[in-house]
Amino acid sequence: MEIQLSKRLAEVAKFVPKDAVLLDVGSDHAYLPIALLEQNVIKRAIAGEVVEGPYQSAVKNVQSSNLPDKIEVRLANGLAAFDPRDHVTAITICGMGGRLISDILEAGKEKLGAIERLILQPNNREDDLRHWLQENNFQIVSEIIMTENKKYYEIIVAEHGSMALNSRELRFGPHLLKEKTTIFKQKWQREWDKLAYAHSSVPEDKKVERDILITKMTEIKEVIENAG
Repeated sequence: MEIQLSKRLAEVAKFVPKDAVLLDVGSDHAYLPIALLEQNVIKRAIAGEVVEGPYQSAVKNVQSSNLPDKIEVRLANGLAAFDPRDHVTAITICGMGGRLISDILEAGKEKLGAIERLILQPNNREDDLRHWLQENNFQIVSEIIMTENKKYYEIIVAEHGSMALNSRELRFGPHLLKEKTTIFKQKWQREWDKLAYAHSSVPEDKKVERDILITKMTEIKEVIENAG
């Protein structure tokens, strides 16, 4: 079976290094590792699933693709799906909240020493994830922002190294801030609109809450109006 990746996963796939040994956490039917092997990008993969249903689905898809010698599907929580003898070099974690991805990395961080690259696609709380990476000696080497089905997605690629991000870079993304694409501006304009609506709903006497919203809105306006 030839896998047709979603636009989001196709973008993630572009950042997986050639000849990597991949761990795909929360593998979502094992589509990503199957596609990467069909394209001869990676050597082999582990597809990790923590829920029985998706695990069985991934097993079935790997069998249908005639790749059971190249992809091992494991029922395990997060980074518990691999150990040093697997020689994993890259990890993908996609389609979860930024805080949950941070928790997964934190729970298995003693295993990350030999990992060459993390490719992460948080659905929200990207700032939490960037903060975790910074605090744990990872540097962001690339970021993209994209849309699919009217939703905005950010992909964060990190490797070992140090970085010092300010609060604005944590919130908006250091690379995304420099590029300020049309999609980036659209995402943050929509966020500004949500905050403006929330502000209009807060009673006048709730000054602290209103001021917090105004501060966030002002920062967004400064960022998108100074866009290149």
